[in-house]
Amino acid sequence: MTTDAMQGMTSGAARDLLRRMFDAAVAAAQPALCLPPHLPPPPRGRLIVIGAGKASAAMARAVESHYPHPLTGLVVTRYGYAVPCQRIEIVEAAHPVPDAAGHAAARRMLELVSGLSADDRVLCLISGGASSLLPLPAAGLALADKQAINRALLKSGATIAEMNCVRRHLSAIKGGRLAAACAPARVLNLIISDVPGDDPINIGSGPTVADPTRCRDALEILRRYAIEVPPPVLDLLQSGAGESPKPGDARLPEIETRLIATPQMALEAAAEVARRAGLASCILGDSIEGEAREVGTVMAGIALQVARHGQPLRPPCVLLSGGETTVTVRGTGRGGRNVEFLLSLALGLRGAAGIHAIAGDTDGVDGIEEIAGAWLAPDSLARAWALGLRPADSLANNDGHSFFGALGDALVTGPTLTNVNDFRAILISGEAAAV
Repeated sequence: MTTDAMQGMTSGAARDLLRRMFDAAVAAAQPALCLPPHLPPPPRGRLIVIGAGKASAAMARAVESHYPHPLTGLVVTRYGYAVPCQRIEIVEAAHPVPDAAGHAAARRMLELVSGLSADDRVLCLISGGASSLLPLPAAGLALADKQAINRALLKSGATIAEMNCVRRHLSAIKGGRLAAACAPARVLNLIISDVPGDDPINIGSGPTVADPTRCRDALEILRRYAIEVPPPVLDLLQSGAGESPKPGDARLPEIETRLIATPQMALEAAAEVARRAGLASCILGDSIEGEAREVGTVMAGIALQVARHGQPLRPPCVLLSGGETTVTVRGTGRGGRNVEFLLSLALGLRGAAGIHAIAGDTDGVDGIEEIAGAWLAPDSLARAWALGLRPADSLANNDGHSFFGALGDALVTGPTLTNVNDFRAILISGEAAAV
């Protein structure tokens, strides 16, 4: 696409192109596409399929569709994310705050893999969301304890790695404990990553991989964010009773882990859509973290540098990024990471001509809303002011979903049945270069 063509692009055409990039990112991580090449040969004994996460039911269906040999299993997914399976039981539970359904399913999963032999094999399907969907508290703790701590962590601004470190040490199933229960059967992990850095211990809190972190790390995180915990939780961590299996632990079976879809793969798929449209693209990073509003401010500065000075690349082009930002909740609005990012981006761009953007969670849920994210156009601020909205006030109140909903710019996908974290694309034409 030439610069002249980009300058003549309507907001509708820009939105369509951004949506095609988002859809390509999601499609690249669909289990039906990325899982079948990794299925194992039949074992001498039984194949037991277990798993958890927002994509786990779709992963289970991909297993059933491409594995003709006998198998049985149980996976847990988010409410609304189940798909029909014949041989693998699908259970739905709550996310992001766990509930009794997830608690019961986690207990049943441990029972399912107990008593296996060395001839058996466990196929574990893990994707983002598994931490909340397998909420089996450590001995001496109640589900209510984990629910309260989970809510506090979600509001604190803690990173996903920090949250999952705490979760692992309060669990009877995370941090390698589920893998230990599978021994002596071999374990094959097929994982769709939704975390910066793609470290398996942080994907679903690593139920079937060894955990290098310790109770003291979890304690430090709770102190860092001033999160009050019940006495049983404090006792568990201070005594070391919450310690998880470490690398080299004799209790762990033979474990193989494969990342079958990652944020980088999704970004590369979006970059290909841009290339076919004649646009240069730059992947700024697949693991960008930090406060969503601060990332938005930085991205606005980069976009303006591109528009005005052609650095680090010349328009027309698209800037792509992924990762998992955080939101420290101080307001009472309806918000999520992606709409908070876009609000901040809008304020930083100040209506600069020719710059459009999209940001959304690839699982279809931004925060706790059934909304993936939103679009941003050069006239978004002007339209908001015309409606009597104050963008800065919306940002201060963590009210991004209300803001973009009022503009008609919410991105609603429904359950995508996968999850490779946040997707952000900023489309820059040549128009703003003269601003």
